[in-house]
Amino acid sequence: MGSEMCIRDRNYINPTAIDIGPLSIKWYGIIIAVGILIGYFIAQESLKSIGLHKDTLVDIIFYCAIFGFLVARIYFVIFQWPYYMENPSEIPKIWHGGIAIHGGLIGGFITGIILCKLKNLNPFQIGDIVAPSIILAQGIGRWGNFMNHEAHGGPVSRTFLESMHIPEFIIRNMYIEGVYYHPTFLYESIWDILGFIILITLRKHLRVGETFSLYLIWYSIGRFFIEGLRTDSLMLTSHIRVAQLVSVILMIMGIILIIYRRIKHQPVIYKNAGPLTWNSRVKVK
Repeated sequence: MGSEMCIRDRNYINPTAIDIGPLSIKWYGIIIAVGILIGYFIAQESLKSIGLHKDTLVDIIFYCAIFGFLVARIYFVIFQWPYYMENPSEIPKIWHGGIAIHGGLIGGFITGIILCKLKNLNPFQIGDIVAPSIILAQGIGRWGNFMNHEAHGGPVSRTFLESMHIPEFIIRNMYIEGVYYHPTFLYESIWDILGFIILITLRKHLRVGETFSLYLIWYSIGRFFIEGLRTDSLMLTSHIRVAQLVSVILMIMGIILIIYRRIKHQPVIYKNAGPLTWNSRVKVK
């Protein structure tokens, strides 16, 4: 145990990236910001390919990010209310961690739909444009959990982690308070990055709205199973994990959207669509 503690002391990653006087800048926030920026630039390239103005997404991503973070925090606080009721000063301290991705998605989706209506943009087309960026940003953002030493799974042995052939710095940072844990952040990050590759590759062959629906399905499948390994899940009841329930709902929604739109609207292939408006009903001919 003593030798392991020495390893931990030398290699345990500090969640604080920079201290500027009384201000501490956390890796958590930096990594999330980087994920959003990379996703934004990728989405910008997609805008050009279908003929939308390069500034179309500026307001959408800005406000979706703000309200997404706000709802993500509110969502988390609601399901951890007994703790925050006793510690209300912790509610605004988002840099300590504690945002729920599903809450962020709900807030971002609602904001995005409202902005699409105001800007006369087709929400399904915009959803297709940003879906690969969203899942990539999620995959990058999970490394913020790694830096914060949170969102991990149950206890495992060092031998188990070594058998997975993951980098040594990850193994060492998963040694938390004398115990090694499942690096569930890594599982989800890999799943999300694979999802990005699949979405960006298939999008040009799918119909408008299907890339976004596939995103809901792919992300939800991975999150459902990975959530089962975590020890810090938000719980609806003593047996039902909130994230797993929401994942099942989003998965079903994604499947229904694809089937319903193919039968009812027969949307055009994404790469052939061109810029669409809110009321566009372009069908495959």
